[in-house]
Amino acid sequence: MSARGHFSSRLGFVLAAAGSAVGLGNIWGFPTKVAENGGAAFVVMYLIMAFLLAYPVLMAELIIGRAKQTNMIQALQKISGNAFGTITGSIGAITVVLILSFYSIVAGWMISYLIDSAANASSISIPWLTDDSIVRNLLFTALFLMLTCVVVIGGVSNGIERWSVRLMPTLLILIISLIVYVSTLNGAAEGWKAFLVPDVDRVLDAELMVDAMGQAFFSMSLGVGTMLVYGSYIQKHENLPQLGASVALVDIGVAVLAGMLIIPAMYVALANGVEIYENGQLISGPTLIFQVLPSLFTSMGYIGTFIAFIFFLLMTIAALTSSISMLEVPVAYLVDSKNVKRKKATILLSILVFAVSSVIVFNFELMFGFVITLTTEYSQPLLGLVLCIFAGWIWKRDQILTELKQGSENIEKGLFWKIWPWYVKFVCPLVIAFMFYRSVL
Repeated sequence: MSARGHFSSRLGFVLAAAGSAVGLGNIWGFPTKVAENGGAAFVVMYLIMAFLLAYPVLMAELIIGRAKQTNMIQALQKISGNAFGTITGSIGAITVVLILSFYSIVAGWMISYLIDSAANASSISIPWLTDDSIVRNLLFTALFLMLTCVVVIGGVSNGIERWSVRLMPTLLILIISLIVYVSTLNGAAEGWKAFLVPDVDRVLDAELMVDAMGQAFFSMSLGVGTMLVYGSYIQKHENLPQLGASVALVDIGVAVLAGMLIIPAMYVALANGVEIYENGQLISGPTLIFQVLPSLFTSMGYIGTFIAFIFFLLMTIAALTSSISMLEVPVAYLVDSKNVKRKKATILLSILVFAVSSVIVFNFELMFGFVITLTTEYSQPLLGLVLCIFAGWIWKRDQILTELKQGSENIEKGLFWKIWPWYVKFVCPLVIAFMFYRSVL
C-alpha cells in the first residue's frame, strides 16, 4: 500500500475542508434561499441547523476517516466487516463522480465567462465564449478538469493543502472587496434590508426549516466521502471536534458573506432595470449567475467589465476548491486499495469524469437536471443517513472514544462526548430521514 500523505498544519486542513464545502451552490444557493425565506429568519435557522445537523454528521466522517486511515469504501468495510460497508462506500464514490461530472460543466461556464470578461476589458468581443454550444461546453469542461487534475496530482500537502491555503484567502478577499463596492451602489440598501431584516412570522415555518436543514447539510459537502477522505489525512494529535467546528464556522461564514454580496447585487441590478423576479420569486441558480448579474455588470459600463472579471474569478476559485476534494475521493480508493500511482489514478479518473460530462453535454436537456436530482436530492441525504448509522449503531463506541482521545485525552469528560454519540445515533438519522421525505414529496 502507498504511504499516506497528511495535512502538514491545522490551518491547511481547515482551509482545504472549508474549500471543499464552499462551492458554487453555496455562493448562489444560500443567498436566494435567504431572500425567499424571510431574510434574517432563514439565516438564524440555517445557523441553528448547521450545528444541530450538519456538524454532527461532519464529525462522523472525520472520525471514521482518521481512525481507519483509508478511503470511504475500505473505511466503511472495516467498520461493518461485511459487504454493507463496501456497497455504501461504492455508492458514495459513484455519486461523487456523477456530481463532479455536472459540476465541471457549470465550472467550465465560469471559466468561459471569466475569459469573456477579460476580453471585454480589452475591448475584444468573442460571443462564442458565452453562447451555449456543445464545443464550448466540452472545451471548458476539459479545461476545468485539467486544473483540478493538476492540483490533485500534487498529493495532500503539496497539492490540495498548498493550493487551498492560497485559493481560500483569495476567495475571501474577492468576496469582501465586492461586498464593499456593491454596497456603495444605488439599490444596495434594499438588498441589505432583504438580507438582514427578519420576517419574524416565518421563523418557525415548516418549509423554511426544511430548506434550512437542506442548505446546511449540502453546504458542508457531506455524505459522499470528501470529508471522510480528508479526515484520513489528519494527524493523530489534532483535536477533531475543534477542527470540525473550525470547518463549520468557515463554511457558514462564507455562506453569509455570499449572501451579503449576492442579495444587494440583485437589488442593484433591479435599480438598473434588470429583472430579478420570475413567477414572483427571486431568480436563482444558473439564471442568476449567467443572466441577471452579467446584465448588471453590462449596465455599469466600463467598470462593470472589471467587476465581472473579479466575480467570475471568485466563482472559478470556489468551484476549484470543491472539485479537488471530489476528485480525491475516487483517487484515494485507487491509491489505497489498488496501489495505483497517484498521478496515473488522477489522470484516469479525470478522463472518466470527462467522459461522463460529455454524455451529459450531448444529452443536456435529458440528463443535466436528472443527474443533479439523483445525486443531491436522493443519493447524498441517504448516504448521510447511512453514515450516521455506521457511526451511531455499527461502530463500537469504545473504539470511537479511543480515536478521539488521541487528540484530546480528557474528551470523555467534555460536552462533545456527552452529547454527540447519542445525538448522531438517534437525532440525526430521524432529521435527515424527515428532510429526505419532505424533499421527495
